[in-house]
Amino acid sequence: MLKIRKMYESDAEQFCRSFLEQGWPPKMEIFRNYYTEQEKAERNVFVAEYEKRPVGYITLLPHAKNGPFAKLGYPELTDFNVLMAYQKRGIGSRIMDEAEKAASAYGDHVSLAVGLHSGYGAAQRLYVKRGYIPDGSGVWYRNEILKPYTTCCNDDDLILYMSKKI
Repeated sequence: MLKIRKMYESDAEQFCRSFLEQGWPPKMEIFRNYYTEQEKAERNVFVAEYEKRPVGYITLLPHAKNGPFAKLGYPELTDFNVLMAYQKRGIGSRIMDEAEKAASAYGDHVSLAVGLHSGYGAAQRLYVKRGYIPDGSGVWYRNEILKPYTTCCNDDDLILYMSKKI
């Protein structure tokens, strides 16, 4: 019933509809960019299809563009989502398995960043269980290390970078 595949152009519209149904803002332009970058071999997009419906995805950049791993050339997993109605079924783990396997073609480590607010709680737990560890540079905000005692907003731009050996 579950299949992990490349992104289809039609997935953008389906994901946007699904996001609206669960109260999230649609990301049509972002999905279209992902598809275009996939077709140019600039990004890999892994889509979980359950009963012929796209229910989750993650993207893989061959080399991190930002953060502490950009200088090291680590591949980076980005924008990981499983629709709420399909969570806690092992779908996220299956997507991650495929993405990590593909990342091994680019290096022996893989990196990612995770948001720090509670909306990222499930992802935080999953990453730790899968062996990801923080790099030690601390919290980042809007692509810069957040200096100690700095006031910031606990939004999607407040992140922690992590990696693991694959």
